[in-house]
Formats: sequence, C-alpha cells, structure tokens
Amino acid sequence: MTTSDQQFRSLDEKSLVDYIKSTPSLSSVVGTSDNLVVKEVGDGNLNFVFIVSSPSSSLVIKQALPYIRCIGESWPMTKERAYFEATTLKEHGRLCPAHVPEVYHFDRPMSLIGMRYLAPPHIILRKGLIAGIEYPLLAEHMAEYMSKTLFYTSLLYTTTTEHKRAVAEFCGNVELCRLTEQVVFSDPYKVSEYNRWTSPHLDNDAVAVREDNVLKLEVAQLKSMFCERTQALIHGDLHTGSVMVTQDSTQVIDPEFSFYGPMGFDIGALLGNLMLAFFAQDGHATEENDRKAYKKWILRTIEETWNLFHKKFIALWDEHKDGSGEAYLPQIYNNPDVWQLIQTKYLRDLLHDSLGFGSAKMTRRIVGVAHVEDFESITDANKRADCERKALNFAKTLLKERRKFVSIDEVVSTMQQADP
Repeated sequence: MTTSDQQFRSLDEKSLVDYIKSTPSLSSVVGTSDNLVVKEVGDGNLNFVFIVSSPSSSLVIKQALPYIRCIGESWPMTKERAYFEATTLKEHGRLCPAHVPEVYHFDRPMSLIGMRYLAPPHIILRKGLIAGIEYPLLAEHMAEYMSKTLFYTSLLYTTTTEHKRAVAEFCGNVELCRLTEQVVFSDPYKVSEYNRWTSPHLDNDAVAVREDNVLKLEVAQLKSMFCERTQALIHGDLHTGSVMVTQDSTQVIDPEFSFYGPMGFDIGALLGNLMLAFFAQDGHATEENDRKAYKKWILRTIEETWNLFHKKFIALWDEHKDGSGEAYLPQIYNNPDVWQLIQTKYLRDLLHDSLGFGSAKMTRRIVGVAHVEDFESITDANKRADCERKALNFAKTLLKERRKFVSIDEVVSTMQQADP
C-alpha cells in the first residue's frame, strides 16, 4: 500500500465540513462557520460530487473513488484520475478561462478537487437539450474552448521537446484510456456482459453491429488513432453531460479522461452527442411542441460549432505560424500555396477524424454499457427504439462514409435524410 493510499479516506457530508475548515484555500471561499450546508449531487458513473454552501458563497468538491461508482468495488479504478483532471482543469483554464471553472484546491493523496460552483441557472447541457432549450452562444463558446485548448497544446504551437514531456506525464492516465478503449472501441462490437440496448426492439440491430466487418475495420483504425496519436491535450470525455450552460455562459467540466490524444476525439464527442440529441427529439415531442423547430436549431448548432471552430483554429494557426511550433517549420512551409494546402488538408483530415469518433461515440451509447438520458428518458420503449435505430443507422453510415464529406453542411443534409 502506498503512502497516498494510506492517506486516502472517503469523505461524507460530516467529515467534509471538518476537512474544509482545516483547509485555508477552501475555507477562504465558504468560511468556517458551523452552518455550512453540504449536498451530495454526484449522478455520474465514477465519483462523489458535493456542493458546499455558506450564507455568502458556495464551492464544489469532487472526490475520486478507487472503483467505478455505478458498478461498485468489483470494477476497481485508479484514484489518480483526479490528478489528471485537476491538471487539465488548470491548463485548459489557463488557455480558455472564460469556459473552464477555476480550481481552488487539489489534494492528491485524497484525490480531491475543490472548484468554482456554477450557480443556477447553470444546468447540464444534456438536460437542456432534452428540455428543448436553445442556447444561442453554445456553438461560439464551444468552438472557442476547443480551438484554444487543442491548438495551444499541439505541435502547431509547442516544441517537440515540450510536447513529449507533456505526453509522457499524461501517459499515466492509462486506466481511464483503457476504459475508453473498452467501452467505445471494443464492447459494442462483441458479446460483452456490460452491453445493453432497448430489447427486444434492437436485438437484431445489436447483432448487426457485431457482424458488420466494414464497421469493425473502421473502428479498428479509430482505436489505433486513439491509442497512438498524441496530437493535443484532449478533454477525453467531451459529451453534453460534461458541459454546463446558461443563455450566456458555457462551462466545460469533468476532464478526468484527459490525455494527449487525437483532437478529433473531443470534437467528435461533442458533435456526436449533439447528433444523439437531434435523433432523440421525436421521443420528447408533444402535441403542443412537435420539436421540429428545435431540431433545426440543433442542426444549425452542429454546423456552427464546426465552422466556427475551423475559423478560430485557422486564425490561431495564422497568428502563430512563425512561433515555436515545430509541426510545420517556417523555413520549409513559407510560401502561400503550400501553406494553403497544409491547412486545408489538416482541417479536412480533422473533420473526418471527428466524424469517425463521433460515430463511435453514438454507437456505444445505444448498444454499449453507458447510455444517455436523451434516449433513456423516453418512457415509451417503441418510440425510444425508433429514435435509437435512426441514430444507430446514421452513425454506421457516417463511420463508413465519413471521408466523402467535404463540409459539415453535407453531414447535416445527410442527417436530415436519415430522419424523414
């Protein structure tokens, strides 16, 4: 047993109050009075999450457990994920402070992070999408977050020496990477005890995924890229449950799966989950609201997210093209024609990577272990299965044919055809 293990203890509402009172970086935020209110709000799969409130202020405490919370001690999981989460929150917060909550405190032996509380009306984006709420600044904000965090941690901006050092540090987050490898790239394509789907409605669809050889070849390529390509410091789990929103605020949380991986995995996770939200809308439609207008808003948001990301990413690249980044040395790539070729190919490849990873993320949410509330909250099993089947069939088509798309507009048109 390591010293860190010996120092670890799981906190509850009472012991957390004592911990805060003895920790200046936390007590300076909420005080040390006896009327601190602690509420456990963790509805995720892995961790305890507490909101701690005093009459004047609040903060969030997140503590990693040495196992997967939604399954129990039979599936052990390293507590060190809290270190990578805190490190990424700080780094991404430095690069994009407008869209990442501030970290007040990190205790490595206790696997505990104290951070800014995102006060109401902030809600999880996924819940807002289920409720049919439009967020006019979502695409702009997410494009800013992704362009800055991905560009500034890539070789387009950093030296190979800096990059390799950072890659080496984040290689330590191997257990959560292996979890992703299993649940995204492996389990949906084989018989696994953890897989589930809307049964019996999708029984044949699940079998079809497992027997689709072309699909398996494509997923193998994506898994290889996920495991081998250290392109940038990615969030690693950037779905709509990892974003909190209001009409004018967008905050990215929960980067415990972070590591140096392919940029398209982050972009694809966000786009793929917006696509899931689109296909789920018919299951939430009522006589008063057929959700047709809202579906159009989701499609516009998907388009705008990629197009704004493209624009912002290119602008950062142009601004720093003579900087320290070693991917494309100015002495070699210093004429406008070759520069145009490089940027066009880079972003085209990134679009295709993003569409591939987005497809894989959609598939695992329908026939894999962890599903999404977008579909799960549709109580009518027949309606739910219809929505899921459309999403699954689109995901399969997108994965196999992603390289033929030149623009996100073409992808959106294909989505509309898949949802007549």
